[in-house]
Amino acid sequence: MRVWKRQSVWLLGAVLAVSGCSKATSPEDALGGPVSQTEAGAGVGESKTSSLSELPRVEGASTVKTFAQRLEQVTPLKETTAIHVKLAPPANPALKDSLVRVVGDPKDPVVLFSSDALASLGRIPKSPGPGFFTLFSSLTDSELDRRTNSEKEVAEGKFGEITRETVLFNGRHPAARFEGLALEAQAFRGGGMVPIANCPAMPATTQNVWDKALLIRDPAVVQDPTRTWDPCTGAGTQGGKWTFSHLLKEMAQDSGTTAEDFVLKWLSHWLNDYTVNGDTVQARQAMFTEVIQPWATASGQVASLVFNGTLNKWQVSITGPLNLDIAPFRLLSIVNRVDLAGSTGGYGGSSTAGELRFVFGMTKPNPWGTGGTEATCNLKLFTTIIEYGVPRTGCQQVIDWARAWAQLGTHTSFDATYLSQLESMTESVVLHGSAPSKGNKNALNQLRTNEISLVLNDPNPQWELREFQLADENLTDTGPDARTNGLLRPHTVALTPSDLGNHDPDIDPDVSAFVAGTVTSGVQLPVTVPVTCAASFTAPHKVNGNFFLGGSALVNPPTHWEAFGLFPSPTAAQVCARKEFSGNTCNGCHFGDTALDGTGGNNAFTHISPTSGIPATPSKFLTGGGVGFMFGVPDQQFGSPTWQFADLLRRHQRLYDIATCTACSPFLIFDASFLTRMEAVAGTVPFDRISGAPEPPFKVGPIRDLEKMQAVLELRSQFAKGSRDLPLSFLRPPEVFVH
Repeated sequence: MRVWKRQSVWLLGAVLAVSGCSKATSPEDALGGPVSQTEAGAGVGESKTSSLSELPRVEGASTVKTFAQRLEQVTPLKETTAIHVKLAPPANPALKDSLVRVVGDPKDPVVLFSSDALASLGRIPKSPGPGFFTLFSSLTDSELDRRTNSEKEVAEGKFGEITRETVLFNGRHPAARFEGLALEAQAFRGGGMVPIANCPAMPATTQNVWDKALLIRDPAVVQDPTRTWDPCTGAGTQGGKWTFSHLLKEMAQDSGTTAEDFVLKWLSHWLNDYTVNGDTVQARQAMFTEVIQPWATASGQVASLVFNGTLNKWQVSITGPLNLDIAPFRLLSIVNRVDLAGSTGGYGGSSTAGELRFVFGMTKPNPWGTGGTEATCNLKLFTTIIEYGVPRTGCQQVIDWARAWAQLGTHTSFDATYLSQLESMTESVVLHGSAPSKGNKNALNQLRTNEISLVLNDPNPQWELREFQLADENLTDTGPDARTNGLLRPHTVALTPSDLGNHDPDIDPDVSAFVAGTVTSGVQLPVTVPVTCAASFTAPHKVNGNFFLGGSALVNPPTHWEAFGLFPSPTAAQVCARKEFSGNTCNGCHFGDTALDGTGGNNAFTHISPTSGIPATPSKFLTGGGVGFMFGVPDQQFGSPTWQFADLLRRHQRLYDIATCTACSPFLIFDASFLTRMEAVAGTVPFDRISGAPEPPFKVGPIRDLEKMQAVLELRSQFAKGSRDLPLSFLRPPEVFVH
């Protein structure tokens, strides 16, 4: 088992100190050059809260990366609007100065052209300046009116008291404060170049909005007598719409077995070792004594654990089915993750509506149900999170979904109207048939568990996170997982290396190589840590020929991931890369990189506590320490900088950006053969793949010749195959948020 020991601790120099976005830095530092540092004998500093008011202020115009402009003449494809986007420098330095950029999925490409070059050819009225690339659409007057009317609704207080100050988040980190800009519809109609910016005003962040539209934990919901059932007290309605029973019964349809057998076979995965991507996930047979057997007894059945010599595995023998309606899973929270809404495949693909999550805490009540109390509940350090992909596609459907959540946030109480609306929304996601193209026609993305309760009589127990999907995992990284009907199957844990590998127990050369190479290449430049640090990357199943992604994740140790190869002089980009990688692993996200250590009023190992009672306590990573605050965690490898978090505020702003400040427009879809033809015409394809993604099936390189750019521009008419409804700002850099 890998046990992490800190090799040494470094204190980064002044360039890594908390600073304002507008603070001058040397070109070398801004681009991720070497960072000076001095060794410090002390350990990692203390995590603490601070006021968001301490963030520097910047001009709203400086945050704009998208402009819209009406064309003087329509394109051959009848497009009326130029959309200019400030793309990040290409991850592939060979594409620097290319007049054409291709992003997204090679099977669903997004092709953009240098705005400066198009202006010089007279194809667009004007360029916003160097670094901007243009694609085309057809923004309508009616859509402009809808967006401006939405801004007016916010200003008039339809969604609550407003604020004109927005916090600029770089990835997950608050970096500055600014005021957004209104959409200038009249200027656009007159041919002006108008910014597509953040909301000029949005509903102020309040605990009420958090509790009703983002992280719903109130007893009025999680102990609603008609929609939930409490295994501790027996209160509520068995099989209610927000019970574990209801969700799993819907999930099990089309699986080829009963819902009761579906659940029992899922729980039985803990009874035997299994291997995923070369990683042996060790059995935790206390699943039987702590969960299955007492549940069977409460169901009026007798269960025993027997060894099947033919199959060489332990199995459950049970006299009858488990009663799913009395499942020992207690609802802790319903979570709106519309902040995950974006474009599948990173820069391209269909507009999606994020996730809907249900968080349950495991219990072992005695007595079970009727006659029990909170004191006899026996709450376990065990959470189960059911995470659904919201089945809404297309810009307007995503807006409608976000507006429904925004409307929930206007309620001053959990009244009957609120509860009815929330039920209608959740049912539209969880019911069988809501996602016809996915396994069991269920919208499930993944089911995750996080527990330490199944480790008994071990002096050094470890938390373990596991992941299951209704999919057959593609371990070759050549395509997506196959979403097929059947049982819940073990899956590698997202973006997380195996912690039972065969390397030196103190250091992992594959992690070091991956961070220094793939992740650092995916850091969006220029970078100035900690205020400008974000990365786009994917983690493959193998690195350097060795199995990489783990079949589960153990925590404490490892509490985070280090990249020992970055010593002794990491660049700012490498410091950013280590944090981006480790913070998105199960280990870092559930301990070190978010300070989930149980001290200073913070949770331990869980972002929503299963043992704090109702309402469940959220982590400081989520709350920032409270409305108006942010939570700082020192870098776990270097000791500095301090990375700030206020994730519910980030989610709040993203919710209202979508619900009230998004404009939609049709963008053409181009056949993948467009890229094959581009290679034939220009000799190369300037495809900027996400770091870590498979190599594309064509020669990658820049197009710097103006005539070749024009030839590619003319090819568009031959390969257009329809359009899709997307937000004007859909070309956001892909994010790697998985937790």
